[in-house]
Amino acid sequence: MLGAIIIILTLVLAAAVFFVVPPAEGLGYLVRIIYFHVPMAWVSVLAFLGSAWWAVRFLRSADMLQARKSYLSAQWGLIFALLATVSGAVFAKLTWGAFWNWDPRQTTIFVLLLIYGAYLTLHAAIEEPERRARVCAVYAIMAFLTVPFLVFILPRLYFSLHPSPIVNGTGLAMEPVMLIVLLAAMADATLMYIWLLQRGLRSGKGREHV
Repeated sequence: MLGAIIIILTLVLAAAVFFVVPPAEGLGYLVRIIYFHVPMAWVSVLAFLGSAWWAVRFLRSADMLQARKSYLSAQWGLIFALLATVSGAVFAKLTWGAFWNWDPRQTTIFVLLLIYGAYLTLHAAIEEPERRARVCAVYAIMAFLTVPFLVFILPRLYFSLHPSPIVNGTGLAMEPVMLIVLLAAMADATLMYIWLLQRGLRSGKGREHV
């Protein structure tokens, strides 16, 4: 049922992005990229938060299911962050003339990818399940402490070619129809994350390891 809802919502959103939302001032129809880029970035942060939350629950309960949730959430968070990075690079090429400029936001997302890439490497390197779960849980919590700084704080401290955030000092800087479609896209991406997480848990049901 959830998968069917996601498919229908995604098709409706695709039609809205290409046939309903107007071009943005200064960006024209390149604004369409944000309806993919922003939801991917949003879900990556949500997934990293979920990974830390389930890591805390594992350390308190020693329930391996919580450890598996934490791992899967970090894994999908990294994938969504990669998708956000790629879509951002495409936008950079079309607007700034190069895929990568080491803009503050590009730099901080690169560091974030390294941090969670190291998490997956650490997970693969430890063979004993319970020790792996404990070590990775601690790492997931420490890793998430960097997320607010790398995503929300540090990029705002330096000049950036990146367009102003949608939520800024003037409020929600979008036309109502654009905002509605963007919020729906973020909800759609969130549902995708939930579905992928549930699917991963079902496929791993009955395993003794994380």
